[in-house]
Order: sequence, then C-alpha cells, then structure tokens
Amino acid sequence: MTTKPAIVLVHGFWGGAAHWAKAILELAKLGYTAIHAVENPLTSLADDAERTRKMVRQIKGPVVLVGHSYGGKVITEMGDMPNVKALVFVAAFAPDAGESAGSISQAKPPAAFANIVPDSDGYLWIRPDKFGESFCQDLPADDALVMAVTQKAPLGSTFGNTVTAPAWKAKPCWYQISSADRMINPENQTMMAMRMKAKTITLEASHASLASHPGEIAAMIDEAAKA
Repeated sequence: MTTKPAIVLVHGFWGGAAHWAKAILELAKLGYTAIHAVENPLTSLADDAERTRKMVRQIKGPVVLVGHSYGGKVITEMGDMPNVKALVFVAAFAPDAGESAGSISQAKPPAAFANIVPDSDGYLWIRPDKFGESFCQDLPADDALVMAVTQKAPLGSTFGNTVTAPAWKAKPCWYQISSADRMINPENQTMMAMRMKAKTITLEASHASLASHPGEIAAMIDEAAKA
C-alpha cells in the first residue's frame, strides 16, 4: 500500500487557514493524515511564498500544493520545489511570469470589485455588509457573517506583486472553476486553467467553493494526489 502524499493548503485574501475547515474534514474522510494549512501574513508575495516554502521544506516525502484565490499565486511562485508533485488551484489566480493578480483582475474585473475598499493603513477589505453577496453567496448567512467578521485583509500592494517563474509550467496541474464567482471573474479562471493545460472541473459555486463544495474539492485533491 502506497503512503498518501502530504497535502498543503494555502489560503487566499480575506481568509486564513480556517477557510479550509470543511475541506480538511473531507480529506480526512478520504484517509489523508498529513494535512497542513499554512497561515500566511498576506503582506507580500515574497513573504507569503517564503512562509509556504518553509512549511513544505519541513515535510519529508511528496507534497500536493493546493491554493485558493490568491493562494494560487503563492503556489505558482514557490511550487517548483523538488518534493512538490502536483498543484491544485481552487478558484485561484495562476499568473504567468510578470503578471499579478491585479493585472489579471483589471483586464476582466469581477462582479464584486467595487466592494473591495482600502483602509488608512493600506489594507484592503471586503465591505462587511457586502461580504456574503461578494465572496460566499452560496453559504448560509451565519457562515457568511463569521467569514465577514474574521476576514484577513491583505496589504493592497500584494495585489500588484508579480510572479517570477510560474511553477505550473513545470508541475502537473488541476483547476476548479467557480462559474458564479464574484471575486475572480470566471472568464479569467477559464483562461488561466486553459493556458496551464490543467485538468479542470467547473462548479456552480461562489468564490468560497472550498467551503460550499468541500466534497468536490477534496475529490479533486485526491485525484491529483493519486496521479
């Protein structure tokens, strides 16, 4: 019996490692015991990539890297490590060299772009009264409220940080498109999935597909791990 690889989950903007809670439970049901969820500072792509890199370095054996939202940009930047065997993108950014999340979003803005507002310290927030309809319109109102109150704001400058050498050019890739996403335009998701030649699934889901469709997300991660 082959040992299952370690799964490293990388969160995106406006959330932390706990956004993976439901997917973690689904992965555990599938027999995964080495599950790790990084808590990134969201202060710069370099900081977040190095924090994730440090976690992967601690793991002996093969790793499947999973990125949600901006977390896809993080795994794109640092995912070409020797023990990383596959990359899984969950409604995520996957920029090419010289691209940023900001440049991709500006080309085809998402529906809820106007609900992102900066504070006086340069952090970007989703307006709490608009969080549910913007980020997770397919979750119960109670879940949306908790996500809104506990949202983790990125430094605005992180949006513009560009990728250097995309790991998706060197690793097998999977991509989940959220067709009802209001934070990353679904057309951008399709474009990114196609150009990396990822194995792709499409869900009628919000940006928070990792929470609203955890079974399907875990199944896709399992497929990547088995491959």
